[in-house]
Amino acid sequence: MEKVIYLAGGCFWGMERLYRTLPGVLEVTVGYANGVSAEKANYEAVCSGVTGFRETVRVEYDPEQISLEHLLFAFFAVIDPETPNRQGPDFGSQYQAGVYWVDEADEAAVLRTAALEAAAAPRFAVELKPLENFYPAEEYHQRYLEKHPGGYCHISPLRMRALARFLFRAEDYTRPAKELLEPHLQG
Repeated sequence: MEKVIYLAGGCFWGMERLYRTLPGVLEVTVGYANGVSAEKANYEAVCSGVTGFRETVRVEYDPEQISLEHLLFAFFAVIDPETPNRQGPDFGSQYQAGVYWVDEADEAAVLRTAALEAAAAPRFAVELKPLENFYPAEEYHQRYLEKHPGGYCHISPLRMRALARFLFRAEDYTRPAKELLEPHLQG
């Protein structure tokens, strides 16, 4: 059974690369979410800052291999949850961080995870709401960092590698934290 979540974490190139590295993620599509109209769902219009669209990744995953909570853990590990309309050096409304769900059953997990993050952030500024619309970005944006290995990415390569090395499985919830972390802390 496949599930989908939509994540806006700044420039979608880096978010796509991150999620493609996680076990259990089946497909990642970069695009534009929650904007005004299909006609405005293009890079030039979105960069104008008046379309309401967010650069977003559509993450299709197998919940038997990776949980929504783990996907959200990775999301919050690479974003700045306190700054509206900005991630890293990228600023503008298209870079607003957000989590958008399509399955009502996912709302509780999203809000629970976000509440934990918000407790540590004096000015929590991440949008949390159902998906209104999503349009895939132009083809040249899809798998951009695979096509351009030296291309710009606002996510630290070290952080990306560390997240990809963790084994995100449901049974990990029952294992002691020390047992989970030890192999990742050794080189």
